Amino acid sequence: MQNSLISPATFTGFGLHSGAPVSMVVHPAPADHGVWFLRTDVVGQDARVPARWDAVTPSRLCTVVENADGVSVSTIEHVMAALAGSGIHNALIQIDGPEVPILDGSSVPFVEGFLAAGIEELSAPVRAVRVLKSIEVREGEAVARLDPADMLEIDFRISFEDAAIGTQSRCLNMANGAFVRELSDSRTFCRQSDVDAMREAGLALGGTLENAVVFEGARVLSPGGLRHADEPVRHKMLDALGDLALAGGPILGRYTGVRAGHALTNRLLRALFADPTAYRLLDCGPQTLGKLPGVGVHLGDLPTRAATLS
Repeated sequence: MQNSLISPATFTGFGLHSGAPVSMVVHPAPADHGVWFLRTDVVGQDARVPARWDAVTPSRLCTVVENADGVSVSTIEHVMAALAGSGIHNALIQIDGPEVPILDGSSVPFVEGFLAAGIEELSAPVRAVRVLKSIEVREGEAVARLDPADMLEIDFRISFEDAAIGTQSRCLNMANGAFVRELSDSRTFCRQSDVDAMREAGLALGGTLENAVVFEGARVLSPGGLRHADEPVRHKMLDALGDLALAGGPILGRYTGVRAGHALTNRLLRALFADPTAYRLLDCGPQTLGKLPGVGVHLGDLPTRAATLS
């Protein structure tokens, strides 16, 4: 069955790129509502913005959704990953600014808030997107691909010149709370040179060493170091889950990303839904339902917030 929150979950912080303070409340929503944002600071325009693949507007640094009136919400990938990874299918997200708060740069504060608020089962079946044939998109050396599979699997590979990152790969079956335990605390990352360039362009104004892992060559500049030895690739998997959550239902398929980013994953969804023979919508029975991300997740699944290498 579909799930929603029992009570609202509130989050306050700063936008990563704008640096502006923002307050966000994730409210329960009825069955078949899906996930929508509501910009409480917008007057005279449609303030509701769908969290859906066909509402994504081009952006290099994060995922942005926009409605027909041009009202947008940016940096939605971490909260979308938290919703999907916690098994929440319906939510109304009230937000008083154009950017989701970055918090600690991962999804774990959102997951913690959702589990503390409680999750309830609704009287409607979960509608999933089953991948029927392989779909692939490329841009230079970057690849994003979906293949048929019984449940969602994410396989990601990255490669950076910085010795502290290097080449990393990880593959994970997303069933049985794997996202919460293995990926949710992995933070966004960048190189110091990227930070300098973004700030010169008026971006990353809310970025600090406390809400992103910053690398410089062989050094990790963020206090406390890494939470996982392969934290960068884990965060890319987190981002991928958040971007795939915009499909409108859980995906049953294997996602492979090679140096892929937000824009390429959205292109992959657009390619999938452009081909009616490539997917099928189905109501999940008990066997399929048990394979979805977030089923049975509880507070004990949350990873430690201390910096550890694993």
